[in-house]
Amino acid sequence: MSTGFSRSVYSLRNRLFVGVIGAGECDAELAAEARALGRGLAAVGAVVVCGGMGGVMRAVCQGAQEQGGLTIGIMPGSERSQANEFVALPIATGFGEARNLIIIRTADILIAIGGSYGTLSEIGFALKMGKRVIGLKTWEIEGVEKVASVEDVLTRLRIKGG
Repeated sequence: MSTGFSRSVYSLRNRLFVGVIGAGECDAELAAEARALGRGLAAVGAVVVCGGMGGVMRAVCQGAQEQGGLTIGIMPGSERSQANEFVALPIATGFGEARNLIIIRTADILIAIGGSYGTLSEIGFALKMGKRVIGLKTWEIEGVEKVASVEDVLTRLRIKGG
């Protein structure tokens, strides 16, 4: 007897999980780019994984939701209700900034947009773990694939397949 559940879980396991890391607070321009990225990721069937809070995280989730995509927020706090309104699946860790490692481990590839020291630490851990990192308006670090636009990010994802 098949319920369809196992088929659904199987299809999620085989989708590309893209970690979007970046500024917890951002200006309208960076938010618009993150939102466009979310729409683009959802359009290619990627699952968006982020920290689930504001700024870039909120904007990328909003864009993905607008396109019918799945968004996962790995929350620093102990309450799922702390997630932004566009996170479909909030995961409350209670780990504070240590939750960044969960984001990195969960993602197949990471995209950094803007950001400060939290983003810097995520980039460092991702590179140390051998994860691919694409950077848009973020830290310029050896190993990060610098791009100039959301379109460039999406092109690199399609060409290299994550």
